[in-house]
Amino acid sequence: MFKDDLLKGKRILITGGGTGLGKSMAGKYLSLGADLYVVGRRAGVLDEASKELMGEHGGSVIPIPCDIKDAQSIEDMMDDIWSVAPLTGLVNNAAGNFIAQTHKLSPRAFNSIADIVMRGTFYMTNAAGRRWIEGGDKGTIISILTTWVWNGSAHAVPSAMSKTAVAAMTRSLAVEWGKYGIRINGIAPGAFPTQGAGDRLMPQGTDAGKASADAGTGYTGNPMGRVGDHAEHNNLGTFLMADGCAYLNGEIIALDGGGWLANGGNFSGLTALEDEQWDAIRDTIKGTNEKDKAQRI
Repeated sequence: MFKDDLLKGKRILITGGGTGLGKSMAGKYLSLGADLYVVGRRAGVLDEASKELMGEHGGSVIPIPCDIKDAQSIEDMMDDIWSVAPLTGLVNNAAGNFIAQTHKLSPRAFNSIADIVMRGTFYMTNAAGRRWIEGGDKGTIISILTTWVWNGSAHAVPSAMSKTAVAAMTRSLAVEWGKYGIRINGIAPGAFPTQGAGDRLMPQGTDAGKASADAGTGYTGNPMGRVGDHAEHNNLGTFLMADGCAYLNGEIIALDGGGWLANGGNFSGLTALEDEQWDAIRDTIKGTNEKDKAQRI
């Protein structure tokens, strides 16, 4: 679909680039000639992903452990990158989410999502944008959103609020920074199976987990009768990053098979679950979080 060297000379940073859709996009960009930085919290995961990506596609992948909730860490990272050469592209992919009864959320639980999705995405975007403007360089930003930016989502309120804020940032900066040759767009994916996020949005191993899947997480009831394929997401991400659509700015493109138009594409169906089912889901998600924490230590 694309020329082999379409992204040659591009220097692209992908947050959350060691797993899931971020890693998939990294592979696609690398195969088309880009030089990459993959950023995340877990150094071991990033190192393993980088070796795997270069083993498969060749090229250059530099892993950088960085917690995007920490603005100063981002500034230090960007200084190091710019000391070599400016980035040409940024993919704001890092995120967090889990399903929950909103009235039982603690401030800490809310901030665990908002700090990554809203604040972290702004920190990354502003750090790159400021350097592009000061250096007179052009840049391209893609933020990975959700279809909930248009209609909200019950049981995923921290994510819906935070992603909507990023959508507002996308449209706002498209206007403010357009004159500098910086363009910013968003992709709003539907259901694309990934490890980790899927365990928190569709917890497995319990009847309640199956109920959550059947009740409206987007895995069922899609007009096309399927989930998305990572290659489809990668193709759109490539199109938006390449130079051939340089007049496209401030747009958010849904990539969900028409799901949000048909059924909202969100978690509204989960209102049918009983408290006992929510208790089982919460325990399953807690177990997943503890497993992830143990792997990071």
